[in-house]
Formats: sequence, C-alpha cells, structure tokens
Amino acid sequence: MRAAARLMAASDPWRKLGLTPKHCLKSFKVPYRETWLAVAGADIAGLVTITMYGTFRGYIQSLFVAPGFRGTGVGAELLTRAEKIIFKKAPNVFLCVSSFNRGAQRFYRRLGYARVGVLKDMVVKGQDEILLRKTIAPALGFKGKNV
Repeated sequence: MRAAARLMAASDPWRKLGLTPKHCLKSFKVPYRETWLAVAGADIAGLVTITMYGTFRGYIQSLFVAPGFRGTGVGAELLTRAEKIIFKKAPNVFLCVSSFNRGAQRFYRRLGYARVGVLKDMVVKGQDEILLRKTIAPALGFKGKNV
C-alpha cells in the first residue's frame, strides 16, 4: 500500500492538489473503507477504494490508474468491480472528480455518471470537486441487487 500511495502522490490530480504519500496512505486505512489493487506482474496498475457507510454509502474515495496503465481498461475494470460491490448494498455510487481533471470527467460521463453538485474549495482553495452519481434505483425501498 505504501508503494501505491507513492505512485498516487506523484500523479495528478493528487500531485496538483498537494497530497503527499502520507495523505494517500492514510486514506486507505480509514475504518470501513475497502481497497483493491490491480497488479500486472510486479507492477501496481491501479487501485480503487470505496466507503460503504454514512450518508454517501457507496462512495468511491479513490480510483487511481498508474501512468503506464492509463488507457488500457484498468480504470474501467476497477470501477466496474466497485460498482458491483456497491450495487449489492446501495442504489447509488458517488464519487468526486477535480474540476481541472477533464479527462476523468469524460471517462465517468461515458460510464454513466451524472454531475449532481460542485463542492467549492473542497480539498484546496481554488480547486473544486465535482460530485458525480450513478444510480440504479431510489434509496427508499431498495433491497439490494444481485450483480
């Protein structure tokens, strides 16, 4: 996990936001979060971290693809895995994407995510986070889904 945190901190958007490897590593270790790594041989290809508690149950805390693996489908595979886990227990997937990260915004839009809000200066002053959501049902009465 330390190696993954170092990779994340050296890549945008984490680098642009000024997040250190220590910040990234700490985000994996918060209780009630689950993190999965994608590996290719001895290399870390990416990771996804989800939170399954609280108001935004089904929140993707991090979706990271290592620079050498971008555009190979690793991100879509990690996102699909997270969605399957979340949709078994919750009708919504939430995530934030930095306002300057246009490529990630296109990626999420292509995979069915819709903008539901803007969080001004959420991580650092002058950089907004865009809250996105993908849904399969209203929350009230949702019983879970076999995915």
